[in-house]
Amino acid sequence: MSKRVGENTIEFTVPPKIISGYSIVGPKEGKSPVAKYFDYILKSDTFNEKTYELAERKMLEQAISGAIDKANILVTDINILLSGDLLNQIISASFCARQMQNSFIGLFGACSTMTESLAVGACLIDGGCADKVACATCSHFSTAERQFRFPLELGCQRPPTSQWTVTGAGCSILSKNGVGHNVTHATFGKVVDFGISDMNNMGAAMAPAAADTLRNLLKDTGTKPSDYDLIVTGDLGKLGSEILIDLMENFGYKLGENYADCGHMIYTNKEKSFMGGSGCGCSASVINSYVLAKLDSGDYKKIILMSTGALVSTTSTQQGETIPGIAHAVVIEKGK
Repeated sequence: MSKRVGENTIEFTVPPKIISGYSIVGPKEGKSPVAKYFDYILKSDTFNEKTYELAERKMLEQAISGAIDKANILVTDINILLSGDLLNQIISASFCARQMQNSFIGLFGACSTMTESLAVGACLIDGGCADKVACATCSHFSTAERQFRFPLELGCQRPPTSQWTVTGAGCSILSKNGVGHNVTHATFGKVVDFGISDMNNMGAAMAPAAADTLRNLLKDTGTKPSDYDLIVTGDLGKLGSEILIDLMENFGYKLGENYADCGHMIYTNKEKSFMGGSGCGCSASVINSYVLAKLDSGDYKKIILMSTGALVSTTSTQQGETIPGIAHAVVIEKGK
C-alpha cells in the first residue's frame, strides 16, 4: 500500500515520534530572543578546542549525547545516526560518527539538513528499518566563513543582503514507540534554481525552493496555511522570508502571522547579522529548543518545519555557476 499523498508527500500511518531534542549554541546566539530555550550556551566559540572545526565537531557530539540523555536511552539504542554539516566531506558528522560507532548515514542538504534528516529518519522508522534514529546537524560561523567566503583575518565588509552563519547544533531522537510529538508527513523538495549567483544573498537563492516545497505539501495534503499553528522555515532570513511570502501569494496561498523563520528569530538588530541567521545549526538549534518547547506546552498543536539549503560549493561559485536551492518539510503534531 502506497504511503504517498499526491505527487511529493509521504503520509506516515503510524507516525514516528520525536521523543527528545537538544540544542547548543555559541555566545552570539546566546543573546537571542529565544535564548532561554537553548540547552547549552558556549562561553567561547572555540569551545576550549584548538580549532574552530574541532569546536564544531564537539558541539555536534554534545547535541547528540544530550538528546540521547534527555530521551533516557542508551547510545546503543540508536540504530542509525543521520547527520551532516556544511564542511567539505561533512567531516563534523563523519568524525562524530567515528566516535559513536553506530550505523551512520551521512547527509548533505546544506542548511536543509535538519529537516532532511527528520524526513529520512521518519521513513526508515515507518518502513520498519529502524526503531530509533538520531537526526542531527551543526554549523559554525568561523568554519563556514573561511571555507565559503574569505579568511577571517581579512575582516571583509559584509553586504546588506548577507546572513550570519549560526554557531550551533541540534539533535532530535526519533522513535517508533514512546512519548513524543508525531511526524505525520514528509515532503522531499526538488532542486530549484532561479539564477541567483551572489554568495552573499542566500535568502533569495533558497526562497524559490521553499515556495515550491510548501506549495506541494499544502496541495498534496489538501490543507491551507491557516490550518497550522506555525509554519517555520530554516534560514531564509528577512529578505528570503519576504520573497517566500510574495511567491506563495502568487501561488494562491497567503502566509499569515503563523509564519516565522529561524534565521529571523535567532538574532536581533543588536547582533548586526544583517538579514539574520543561516547555516545548518540555525534551524537545528531553534527547532530543538523553542519549537519543541512550544509543542510541549500546547501552544502549538500542528506545525510545518521546512529547512532550506543552498547547494553550492566554492568550486561551482568560482566557475560562474548559479546557486541551486532545496527545501524539505515535515508536519509535526503534538503528541498526547
